[in-house]
Amino acid sequence: MPSVTDAVSAASKVAPHAAVQQAMHAAASTATQAVSAASQTAPQPAADAVSSASHAAVSAGGPFAAVYYFIMVPMVYLAILALLVGVVWRVVVIMRSPLQPYPLTLYPAARWRAFAAFRDAFGMRQVREHNPFFWIFLIIFHISFLLLILAHMDIIPALRMLPAASKHMLGAGSVGVALTMSIMYFILRRFSSPVREISTPGDYLLLLLLLFLFLLGDMMSWANSWGAHGFVMTKKDFALYFDGLARFTFTDPRAFLHGSHYHFVVLHVLLANVFFIVLPFTKIVHTFFTIPINLLRRR
Repeated sequence: MPSVTDAVSAASKVAPHAAVQQAMHAAASTATQAVSAASQTAPQPAADAVSSASHAAVSAGGPFAAVYYFIMVPMVYLAILALLVGVVWRVVVIMRSPLQPYPLTLYPAARWRAFAAFRDAFGMRQVREHNPFFWIFLIIFHISFLLLILAHMDIIPALRMLPAASKHMLGAGSVGVALTMSIMYFILRRFSSPVREISTPGDYLLLLLLLFLFLLGDMMSWANSWGAHGFVMTKKDFALYFDGLARFTFTDPRAFLHGSHYHFVVLHVLLANVFFIVLPFTKIVHTFFTIPINLLRRR
């Protein structure tokens, strides 16, 4: 039989070997956990840095930030001023023009002169009798354009017509459909005789300006009304921008209008500014003179 001394000697030889194995296993386990933790946490600062940089770049507007600000704020005021000055100038020119040698009075005389003037201006009886199909699109365009003006006024908090919680513009996108279809018809009509022979390059450019202006507006309106997730910027965001313009705060719109689609908003506002500036020198300026002229004719 082995003695007690032999048993103790054997145990002393096995114990160090088992301790070494346990130490190696513990070290390996600790290293694995350290590597796993490092692999999970190391990319996080980089991801945060990229996210912060992206947000800063979007907020700053890139190298065109100053140009965007000029289009979205100062140019809006300048365009409206140019519109008002241009209309007044056209009125002065017309008032100083020599009288025509022939009368413009309409017969028979209407019993209610003001009502007859409005009927002549908005009913366009002569157009209806000559070209009923064209008259239908003119009526659609004029009504839709009036609703478009009211829809943009509705965005201003002080002039709100729809409930404050509504995400829709007035008409919920249908106004944009009507305007876009009307403009597309007017463009196609310019390529048919006899309209083609009397059309000028300015006629085509004005219609194209309106078409792209409406399409950019449609993109935002249709997305908010019909899209599953809406547009990047909501009606409430645009309300803050309009409110800043109305109160002359000169705040950078990037404080309210976030997202990469800001470029489309800037382009939409730019085309609107151009339209305001050129309007007094186009055929659309008749909007300001139709009723006064019809009142004179009904005098």
